[in-house]
Amino acid sequence: MLSMAELIVIVLALAPDGSDWDLGRFVSSSAFALWLALAISVLLCVSRKQLSRLPPGVGGFIATATAAAIAAAVAGVTHSIDTVTGVGLVPAGTSFWRFVTGTAAIAILAVGVVLRYLYVNDSWKAQVRANARAEVDALQARIKPHFLFNSMNTIAGLVRSDPEVAERAVLDLSDLFRAALGASKSDSSLAEEVELAERYLAIEQLRLRERLRVVWRKREPLPWKMPLPRLVLQPLVENAVLHGISRLQGGGEIEIELTQLSDHLLLRIRNPAPAPADGRAGSRHAQHSIGQRLRYAYGPTARMTAGWNGGYYLCELHVPTGVEAQSR
Repeated sequence: MLSMAELIVIVLALAPDGSDWDLGRFVSSSAFALWLALAISVLLCVSRKQLSRLPPGVGGFIATATAAAIAAAVAGVTHSIDTVTGVGLVPAGTSFWRFVTGTAAIAILAVGVVLRYLYVNDSWKAQVRANARAEVDALQARIKPHFLFNSMNTIAGLVRSDPEVAERAVLDLSDLFRAALGASKSDSSLAEEVELAERYLAIEQLRLRERLRVVWRKREPLPWKMPLPRLVLQPLVENAVLHGISRLQGGGEIEIELTQLSDHLLLRIRNPAPAPADGRAGSRHAQHSIGQRLRYAYGPTARMTAGWNGGYYLCELHVPTGVEAQSR
């Protein structure tokens, strides 16, 4: 509102209407416009709870009418004071009603533009939040049926030969699906994301056995309580298993590195993988979703890079530390 008020004064000063603007008039006009904008803003902020309960059109009309009434009242008082004192607050030759109605009309236009901007901006943010939730819902649906069937078959084969391992696998599987089903409801932490990835790898280890080798490099100290969007690490590890290790006859080793750098947390997942067909790396739906949710939660400084080179696929997450994730 203050920026809009000052912009209006600048436009009026630059308008080629033949009026004489000097420094004194510019300063006095700026003071009048800024004081008026501040008064309107304070009143609208105080009454925002009552106005927000109304339909947008009705609330906007009342807010604009209120701003016009305040502007007319302030302009009337200012014109009266200037008439008595003669300090030059009002341009010479401007009648009382011309000054009052003109000020009220400008207030209506300014408040209307600002409220429209805020409404569109709020709608855009709501759409971004909805898109983020949709991405999470799509991501949690990526726990493919064949993974569930393979896991259950593996568990069934272990029930008689090694019931303790089978029981542990069932618990790991239940925790994995519990996290997936609750992915859009709350944030996670670095410790929870690592634990979820470990449980997933433990299940895949039962199926792939010696073909799957995992190396964790947790370079302490690490911010284990750092908030993260849920299902950030596990889908990347799943990609490493499905599109890398399981497609190689001899399997391979997945390297997962966690490092706390000066201003951000680095997560690296590196695994051997066959060359992408036709030079393409697939749709990368999970990577796109994770990158989008990280940017939404932490801003443009959060980023993800991924690519295949020389028989290995490398994925890196850069998450700024000291920045609280936005509530969704």
